[in-house]
Amino acid sequence: MKLAVLDQRLASLDEIRNDRVSEVIARKRTTYHSAGGDLTPAQLLERLGFTSAHLSARVFELSGGQRRRLQLLLQLLEEPNVLLLDEPTNDLDTDMLAAMEDLLDTWPGTLVVVSHDRYLMERVTDQQYAIIDGVFRHLPQGVDQYLQLQHDRSPASVADLAGHGVSADAATLSAKEPGLRPGSNEHRVAQKEHASLGRKMGTIAAKIEDLDQALLAADHADHENLKELSGSRQALEAEMTSMESRWLELADILG
Repeated sequence: MKLAVLDQRLASLDEIRNDRVSEVIARKRTTYHSAGGDLTPAQLLERLGFTSAHLSARVFELSGGQRRRLQLLLQLLEEPNVLLLDEPTNDLDTDMLAAMEDLLDTWPGTLVVVSHDRYLMERVTDQQYAIIDGVFRHLPQGVDQYLQLQHDRSPASVADLAGHGVSADAATLSAKEPGLRPGSNEHRVAQKEHASLGRKMGTIAAKIEDLDQALLAADHADHENLKELSGSRQALEAEMTSMESRWLELADILG
């Protein structure tokens, strides 16, 4: 068994902190094999938000989020059988969270995630566990079961435990799915898709807002630019409408 660990301290980057990103990548294998197809290190870099300008930067010059993404990339290129992630979403913005989720969702190995990000867990894991009163417990119904257990013990603490602004009622409702049995594989798949769509819709909404600002600031005499901006906005709106339809469908299924 080959184990790789992505830790909060990013300790594995200490010995290469003075190396340039291009030098680090050049020492790795030329192809990364995933369920979604083969990728080169350069393609992995691009998927994780790196640009050509980052290649000449030294590792210590990268931001916290960039170093975390680089550490993940280097671990994936080692192609371990088991990948342990300790709070992997620290320092990452919404776009990078979605990109990382997409990458991990197609990773063929065994993934062990320690995280307070329920949406990440629901997207990339099939089984959830929690330590409750010093006991390591399996949660067949996932995060919702954990929230319900905490609600039964201490109702006042649920809002904090739910995270991301999810109320106690909203967090526990999905344990009452009318169409899918809690804990079933179909239920977990639906939860993962629902969480992923929610994250992607947030990203698209931010892009639409940016385009609105660009349209306001644009030179109205530049018809080509206005046409391009408007076309991009319409495409994003169409994508958002499609996602919202599926998101609402899943929300109804999950209760």
